[in-house]
Amino acid sequence: MTAFHQLTATSLRGQLIPMADYAGKLVIVVNTASHCGFTPQYAGLESLYQKYAEKGLVVLGFPCNQFGKQEPGGADDIAQTCHINYGVSFPMFGKVEVNGSSTHPVFRYLKAELPGVLGRRITWNFTKFLIGRDGKPLRRFAPITTPEKMEAAILTALQR
Repeated sequence: MTAFHQLTATSLRGQLIPMADYAGKLVIVVNTASHCGFTPQYAGLESLYQKYAEKGLVVLGFPCNQFGKQEPGGADDIAQTCHINYGVSFPMFGKVEVNGSSTHPVFRYLKAELPGVLGRRITWNFTKFLIGRDGKPLRRFAPITTPEKMEAAILTALQR
């Protein structure tokens, strides 16, 4: 089992979810925020999820309030934004930190494996990581990269 599949995270509703549940799937991990200029990316992520779920794609959303305090609410507020405003049906997790001493283990691992322009930091909401079916991180996408611009990389990874 890969290091990614050994990790766990708590769902938005408080259930501990092993990343091993996603073994054999192509995974997009994204740090999200409900009050960000990039929040409309929820719609694009949901579109990718709907389009490729049957081929093994799953999107995992991790709300984060570290950038401009753009995710101030609790689980119910987050769920409302995701599900009602954007029709999100992919798994959402509890609020996490993606930088600093309290960085969630999923993001600690992904940042170590795929550092960004500023090293092992996440610079803003909607940083996206593509993880192969085998649990190995494949690619990191900047917040400004829309989900639609990720499609070619997703298609390539699905064919592996």
